[in-house]
Amino acid sequence: MTEQKRRKIFGRPQRTPKWKKEEFHELEYEPTSVKELLTEMKDISELIIDLAYSAILFNNQEIAEEVKYLEVRMDKLNYDIRMMAMMAARTKEDAEELAGILQVAEAAESISNAAGDIVNLLSKDKSGPILPKILKQADEELFRIKVSLASEACDKKIGNLKVESETGMRIIAIRREECWIYNPQSDTTIKAEDWLIVRGTDEGYTELNKFLQGKLRALE
Repeated sequence: MTEQKRRKIFGRPQRTPKWKKEEFHELEYEPTSVKELLTEMKDISELIIDLAYSAILFNNQEIAEEVKYLEVRMDKLNYDIRMMAMMAARTKEDAEELAGILQVAEAAESISNAAGDIVNLLSKDKSGPILPKILKQADEELFRIKVSLASEACDKKIGNLKVESETGMRIIAIRREECWIYNPQSDTTIKAEDWLIVRGTDEGYTELNKFLQGKLRALE
């Protein structure tokens, strides 16, 4: 793998994946509204499948690591919603009303588990990346780019930067430290050290990456 290809998705590989560290953290219940819990579970469900297939299609272990991180996050959300249900149910009627919420949460976690199974194929496939060979003509890929402190994008809104219109790249998610911003909108602000998950072509990636690394003053 060339240096450009290695850096294209993530940069330097981490010795200990963040998902593995997170997996061994002791679970603690954090009071949150049902709406917030279910909304994040829905957002993860949408993003994790996209990432899982991209990891397989482009034989990329670093995107697979992001899938595993989201899978662990989904486990935490499912734990919170179960705790919330147990604390809220005081009568048979309460339990019946909460049963539907738990079913939705369980379905969302099943989706994340399936995505985890998909990316596990990367380590089990000893005959080479089969799917990338079949779909090598795909026009778009998923990339991850870290925003440099030197970039003009820092503290700017996505809409003002005109990322999609200038490069053809669509920002589908942002990871800011341990927090996620799913499906960011035009009024979402980009911060230094953000990890952007973007979809588009190699040509669009090249220009956007240079801009986010501070090598271009503006998108052209």
